[in-house]
Amino acid sequence: MMHRFLAFDIEIANAFPSGQTDWRDYRPLGITCAATYDGEGQPRLWYSRTAGGEAASRMTLEDMALLLAYLQQAAEAGYTLLSWNGVGFDFEVLGDESNSMDTCARLAVDHVDMMFHIFCLRGHTLGLDKVAKGMGLPGKPPGMSGEMAPRYWAEGKWAVVLDYVAQDARTTFQVAQIVEDQGELRWVSERNTRQHILLPDGWLTVRQALKLPQPDTSWMQRQVARNHFTGWISQVDPTLLA
Repeated sequence: MMHRFLAFDIEIANAFPSGQTDWRDYRPLGITCAATYDGEGQPRLWYSRTAGGEAASRMTLEDMALLLAYLQQAAEAGYTLLSWNGVGFDFEVLGDESNSMDTCARLAVDHVDMMFHIFCLRGHTLGLDKVAKGMGLPGKPPGMSGEMAPRYWAEGKWAVVLDYVAQDARTTFQVAQIVEDQGELRWVSERNTRQHILLPDGWLTVRQALKLPQPDTSWMQRQVARNHFTGWISQVDPTLLA
């Protein structure tokens, strides 16, 4: 069955050191902006403004509540919320920053986190830009990355960051649609080789992906458990993933 997707992505205010494996040690991160995209028109942008009309340094509680209500309403209307690493980052950060961990946990378990689905199948993570290149999509704007976004926002380069988060939401949506149409995910590895995996039944929600058999990861130097991404949900409500 084809999904009606609504892609979702956030950008943070406070960067954490490059190469760090657990961003949670550097909270609070703050949220500067977010984007949602349902495949129609342009992505919808979410951020707060100062009294003078400029972009605020981070989203207010009121504006984050509006974003969260929009995501809830979309899910209730039959959309499948969609992310790339949303269960291990975006939803947890949004819950933390908006004081709405319970709501974010409930949305997270029933949304499609494509990276988490692949992780449950193969035991390793994938970057969205590597997948975009493998799928023949534009991917991230040249010279821009998630690590640079907090600094650019602080410097007042709001348009650059908004374009970046919008492109990530658009790419997330496009990847999901192409895979559902073609039944295959393709990416470019760190060694610049072409890789692929068949997904003839499309995407699984976080709840469904957790039921997949554990892959053999004995060959990996660094192994990551699934609860690295979902542990916060169990802390919020142990019954959600039961």
